[in-house]
Amino acid sequence: MKILKLAFLNKYQGKVNRGAETFVKEVSLRLSRKYQVDVISDINSLDLFKEKYDLIIPTNGRFQAVLTRIITWLRGAKMIVSGQSGMGWDDKVNLYSFPNYFVPISSEALNWARKVNPFVKSVYIPNGVDTKKFKPDGEKINTELRKPIILCVGALTKTKRIDLVIKAISKLEDASLLVVGVGPEKEQLQILGTRLLDTRFKIMNFPYEKMPEVYRAADIFTLVSEPYYSFENVLVEAMATNIPVVANNDPIRKEIVGDGGILVNPTDLVEYSEAIKKVLNISWGNKQSLAKSGFCKPREQAEKFDWDRIASEYEKIIRSL
Repeated sequence: MKILKLAFLNKYQGKVNRGAETFVKEVSLRLSRKYQVDVISDINSLDLFKEKYDLIIPTNGRFQAVLTRIITWLRGAKMIVSGQSGMGWDDKVNLYSFPNYFVPISSEALNWARKVNPFVKSVYIPNGVDTKKFKPDGEKINTELRKPIILCVGALTKTKRIDLVIKAISKLEDASLLVVGVGPEKEQLQILGTRLLDTRFKIMNFPYEKMPEVYRAADIFTLVSEPYYSFENVLVEAMATNIPVVANNDPIRKEIVGDGGILVNPTDLVEYSEAIKKVLNISWGNKQSLAKSGFCKPREQAEKFDWDRIASEYEKIIRSL
């Protein structure tokens, strides 16, 4: 029997660690158990044409998807596009390139995709988390911050709204805030955090391999990015470590967080800070207590997004093609 030959295209693979890069790494690894899989970051269209791939999965959108579609038409191959960009022009172009399947990573994006191009088969498959790597047991980093520690992980950019996190936590008397990330807003956030939280605040950065240890050092996790972000893997990574989440209240975050945390309007700093205080006062390890209060163990919610499950959903699509 012929072994199918697959290619994942991502020009940023191995250079940054965002959701799209994690998706390519985790799904390609699992699919390689049954198929021949290449992950290509140095993308050459002529090589794609010569290699005779059965299926190509571009992730950078727009021109890459259009060119890949032309190559697959000429070669008699198939194309799947995973909607890592979220609802916007990138995925509009992806949809109008008429892939064999378009895979939005939220139900909200699925409804949007079906309106944008109803002639393309669209199937919702979210991003995921490695629950064997991100788990409650194991080593923890030493932050030298006093407990309880609130963790926020994300790019230090305006759209991640980390300034709101700092302002909300400044309304709590005892909690410390650890921000993990890099970006152009670092200096401004450092000034704001030092002014409002003093020694209760740190900005740090760690390699991706150390992140399970970072999550384990925290008591709760919060991130309140602009609502257009398509998934945000850090939410499920935190929950897989059994860390409860406080996130912004929008349909995408609601689907991810479920009963593993609280959703808020982060621009209302009183509501936001009260939600953090409430989460800190809940015993997230007591299943019966959680059930009475309408919550679940965060890890139980995260297990719905295990990469093994996600990869098996992609395999179903591949088999159907």
